[in-house]
Amino acid sequence: MARDPDTLRFGGDCEGFLYLPRSESPAGAVVILHERYGLVQHTLDLARRLARDGYVALAPNLFSRWRGDEAALRSGKERAVLPDPEAAAVIDAALDFLKGHPRVAPERIALMGVCQSGRYPIVVGSRRRDLAAFVVFYGGSQQRDWKVSDLQPAPMQEMMRSLSAPVLFVYGERDHTISLADIRRTRDALEDGRCSYRMKVFPGMPHGWLNDTMPGRYRAKEAGEAWGVLLAFLGDVFGGKWPGKGQVRWEFESVSSADYDFSKNVRLE
Repeated sequence: MARDPDTLRFGGDCEGFLYLPRSESPAGAVVILHERYGLVQHTLDLARRLARDGYVALAPNLFSRWRGDEAALRSGKERAVLPDPEAAAVIDAALDFLKGHPRVAPERIALMGVCQSGRYPIVVGSRRRDLAAFVVFYGGSQQRDWKVSDLQPAPMQEMMRSLSAPVLFVYGERDHTISLADIRRTRDALEDGRCSYRMKVFPGMPHGWLNDTMPGRYRAKEAGEAWGVLLAFLGDVFGGKWPGKGQVRWEFESVSSADYDFSKNVRLE
């Protein structure tokens, strides 16, 4: 079980929700970042679930300073795109808050991005050296993530090569935003940087299949399996079992159709 969340302000005007496990002992922690829709119920549900599984979970609102149509954002009709440095500033504030929290073991903190926020564990992890792990669910590998611009000033490949801790990537074969070629590109960049990773491609899964608030995407059985992959990764890394002292590990598992065709992958609601 998890306690009711605390509503927080940190880093000045940043907002978020903090979920604590029942145990009073210092625990591993996860900063979990929301999808493109903002800090909606789905992200809070995942944070609560992490706390139920024994972790401190902080869900910050990356769009705390954004001024736009929030209803349109939540419905997907509008998209809020932040410059990487602005998003990283909010995430840094969240991480620093956790590091000083009495219920958190500061050497066991992970940063998790989902969908649009999937690039931010890479952005932050390429320059911070005080985090234990990074997690990305169906994000951080889209074609747009590799483009350098005023919003994305650092090349993705260089950031991946500079990751300071092991990373878990979870993808779906039928994702309409990430192709198998995009996944291989990500894998190659991680290996070029000698970064330890686990990477799993779930067969037949669309983009966002963990999201039980979107019936067209949600896949209960596979969502449960993916959550198990996440918990195993956190347990192994926080427990010092993986990748092993002085070792680099690459674990890649992918199941896809023999006639895979990315052009046939479609957006589901």
